[in-house]
Amino acid sequence: MKNVRLILTVLLFFAVNILVAQNITITGTVTDAGTGEPIPFASVVLKGTQTGVSTDLDGKFSINAPGNGILTFSSIGYQTSDVAINNRTVVNLSLTSSAIALEDVMVVAYGTAKKESFTGSAQVVKSEKLEKRTVANVTKALDGMAPGVQTTSGSGQPGAGASVVIRGFGSMSASTSPLYVVDGIPYDGAINAINPNDIESITMIKDASAGALYGARGANGVVMITTKKGQESKLSVNFKGNWGVASRAIPRYETLNSYEWTEDVYYMFKNRNIANGVPSALAGPQALQEMATGAEKIFGSTQQYNPFSRSANELIDHSTGKIVAGTSLLWNEDWLDNATAKMPLRQEYQMAVTGGNNNTNYMFSLGYLSEEGLVKTTAFERFSGRANVDTRVNKWFKTGLNVNFAGNSSNSTTLGATSTSSSAYSNVFYSAMLMAPIYPLYQKDANGNTVYDTDGKALYDWGEDRPAGASAGWNPLANLEEDKYLSVSDNLSGRTFLEFGGLKEGALRGLKFVVNMGFDYAMSKSRTYWNPYFGNGKSTNGLLGIADGRTFSYTFNQILYWDRTFGEHHIDLMGGHELYKYNYQYLYGEKTGFPFGGLYELDAATTISNVSSYTNNYAIESYFSRLNYDFKDKYYFSASYRRDGTSRFKKNVRWGNFWSVGASWRVSQESFMQNLEWLNNMTLKASYGVQGNDNIGSLFAWQAFYSLQYPNQSMPGAIVSSLENADLKWEKNNNLNIGIEARIFDKLSITAEYYDRRTDDMLMDFPMAVSLGFDGYSKNIGKMMNNGFELSLSMDVIKNQKFNWNMTLMGSTIKNKVLNLADKPEIISGSYIIKEGEALNSFYLSESAGIDPATGNKLYWVWDETDGVRGEKYISSDYQKALQCREVSGNRIPIVYGSFVNDFRYAGFDLSLLTTYSVGGKMLDGVYNSLLYSTYVGQAAHRDRLEKTWKQPGDIAQFPRIDANGSARITRTKDELIDASYFAIKNITLGYTLPSKWAKKANLQSLRIALTADNLHVFTALKGMDPQYNFTGGTGFSYTPIKTVSLGLDIKF
Repeated sequence: MKNVRLILTVLLFFAVNILVAQNITITGTVTDAGTGEPIPFASVVLKGTQTGVSTDLDGKFSINAPGNGILTFSSIGYQTSDVAINNRTVVNLSLTSSAIALEDVMVVAYGTAKKESFTGSAQVVKSEKLEKRTVANVTKALDGMAPGVQTTSGSGQPGAGASVVIRGFGSMSASTSPLYVVDGIPYDGAINAINPNDIESITMIKDASAGALYGARGANGVVMITTKKGQESKLSVNFKGNWGVASRAIPRYETLNSYEWTEDVYYMFKNRNIANGVPSALAGPQALQEMATGAEKIFGSTQQYNPFSRSANELIDHSTGKIVAGTSLLWNEDWLDNATAKMPLRQEYQMAVTGGNNNTNYMFSLGYLSEEGLVKTTAFERFSGRANVDTRVNKWFKTGLNVNFAGNSSNSTTLGATSTSSSAYSNVFYSAMLMAPIYPLYQKDANGNTVYDTDGKALYDWGEDRPAGASAGWNPLANLEEDKYLSVSDNLSGRTFLEFGGLKEGALRGLKFVVNMGFDYAMSKSRTYWNPYFGNGKSTNGLLGIADGRTFSYTFNQILYWDRTFGEHHIDLMGGHELYKYNYQYLYGEKTGFPFGGLYELDAATTISNVSSYTNNYAIESYFSRLNYDFKDKYYFSASYRRDGTSRFKKNVRWGNFWSVGASWRVSQESFMQNLEWLNNMTLKASYGVQGNDNIGSLFAWQAFYSLQYPNQSMPGAIVSSLENADLKWEKNNNLNIGIEARIFDKLSITAEYYDRRTDDMLMDFPMAVSLGFDGYSKNIGKMMNNGFELSLSMDVIKNQKFNWNMTLMGSTIKNKVLNLADKPEIISGSYIIKEGEALNSFYLSESAGIDPATGNKLYWVWDETDGVRGEKYISSDYQKALQCREVSGNRIPIVYGSFVNDFRYAGFDLSLLTTYSVGGKMLDGVYNSLLYSTYVGQAAHRDRLEKTWKQPGDIAQFPRIDANGSARITRTKDELIDASYFAIKNITLGYTLPSKWAKKANLQSLRIALTADNLHVFTALKGMDPQYNFTGGTGFSYTPIKTVSLGLDIKF
């Protein structure tokens, strides 16, 4: 009986297993977890077997498999996922993009790190964010991308970049720019030689824990650019095209028209006459007579610049001070409008091929960019190509090569370096903006009609009979066409590595030795040509200057890594050596004396006016190490050390030691936090470290310079041209960072940090008395502090398969203070002061007491001092006294600044909106003041002069009397400061991605079309200048920023 039972039990066991193992048909759909779109050609494989199928165009599949089996789902660009069948006949799955998984891995100094284990402060910007910006220079795409990072708007010149500072200014005279690192190697090439389409991500490193490993060069933060590379997948071809049109991003200053300007000049002359004692009843008629025939030549010596239908001595009705009714204009030509291109176009094309297998990955790209400038004749063009290949030769050896070439060419308005000084009038923004509206661009006949040459070309009016304030002898539009400022550069960068080890088992597991070599090479040529007829080159019969520059730098390092896990302990050790060398060679030749115009080679000129050359060399040798340790995946510790030796300092102070320590604690991993289901993650972290800065500007500041061109009749001679400081040493930055990161309800991500950055032994160009024969010398002096808070909030407001809405708010504060200036407690430069206890580059201005109603003079609050003790303030019109009574009056530093980003996605549509803001800070608009207070006869004037200036006794006015003797406003005052707050719409992108099932029918992987607007609008109190013009709060006659509206096409085959 027992045998029968045993037999029956065995038979039943096999029967059950046969039933369980019986194949069933499973169907389902594979979709994208982010968009809900089906994923075609995804792989569905029965785990542990070779049995598998692929999804169709709609993401659907059907497979026969055992009911107790496991299906493995995978697709290019997605994380692989295993799913148990559990006897189900329908299995649907959403795959998560591998890009989302990679967001938790960031590029750091000499390697990568998981975000959860990172003890420092850094922000990663992915390619999908960068690609929404239509920029030639990637620095212009960084605005609003990271807390603690400030950028200027940069010049509107095509191809120009923006200035970037991270967590304030760490130095007074030394460089405050971050270090740029491309694919792990410090980069010395032009930033605009990097095609933004080739960039995979940018990591902005902000503290010492992350940046101390770059030692001497990372004191101001590090911008780490990682370019795209191939992935294990079938060959993929990607084409991108972008077509756009540019226009002004900032409105023009509102200036007076021809009628208003002429009336304003009348009041200037009339006020001068009254001030000179002429009776009021006679001052007006005399003023008009002076305008018509006086020495200032308002309308030219023969009144050829009178644009009105009435003679000059009959223009004004003296009872009203207005132009006689019924007077019309013979011409009305706007200089700035005529210098502006009507529809400057932008076109960009990119073709990339990527792919790979288990051993080799590759990426090849070609790019072309053409940008026409807002100013006529200006442009930028770039041809670029990149090849990035890496291969694993065997299980213990891997190598790779990443090479980039870019050929850039630029036509600009920027003056080249010449031995002959150029006039400010050759700056089109200066001369065209300040040109009074009555003066014509082209020659006019007696009836006001334009004069043409025999070829039908309008003849430019060079204005040699215009008054000095109207750029006599100049025509900026003609200079744009007749003068040339051309530059071309060929840029070649290479990165290669040899990696030995990396075994996952055996005695040498976790051990890896890597050799990296990188170089940046650039050949540049700039050509400055002045025509021989008018403008800069008239007095020398033309000028041509050609400058050749050659830059070559390389970095060579050898690094040993050891990465092991022992139970719950994980240790990552790294140590290495690095050598960096930089060489720059410059050659310049200049000749004058051309027989006629249009000759652009030196042989055509007769006189050598300048020949010069020089060579710069710079080197750093370094030894560095790092320790990363974590326990139970919740306690993390890191430490780094670097020793740098620089050629910028004398041997006895050449070496500097830089280090950092950091720690973090994943509180959410603790057992007492496990019941908090709403808390997904919370990490506390802190770091402290010391970094160095040797970038004083001069490569040889510790040595004296001698000029061999000292004029000593026919005998050669030499003279000391700059003083040395053999005691010059490292500037040091001490950085503290404390932060918290959290994610709650699986919706809201929070990052909050406090930083304190203190600079000791600041490198500074120390000023000296002019009587000593030198401007100054380089010196270590004083201390400075920057501290503040940074906050980033990112929330998935709505997230489902049909509609996603993500919102990100970033905000930062910064406080800057000069703590010590050693033996010189304050340094005054124009309207700025550097003073102990105050922010760097604070405004230093007098205080206005209003306008005297009786005289129209500006009044000031002043005081007297007795034995250094300040007395009570009183009102005075003495501007010399006001200059002695200036006070610190604020600075450009904002109270808070940041960005607000919204990303929407519905079905195949996506919409993103990037806005930036800044609250607080002051600006002193010198351009506005030039237009408002100018008394140069022939210069344009701002509309605010029309009704807001003092005209006659008894007037209660905002601005003082302006007459032809000069403005009654003599010195700048606090009331001229303007609130620098702004709110800017930086980018709006509306895109549509074709559903994948439709794309597949056209044999495409994907197709996307997008409409983008960059620099759309800025809300600001400034009247014609960008509030992001610079970091010091001044303004200038520079190339205005542009806004671009473009259409983009992205196709993957």
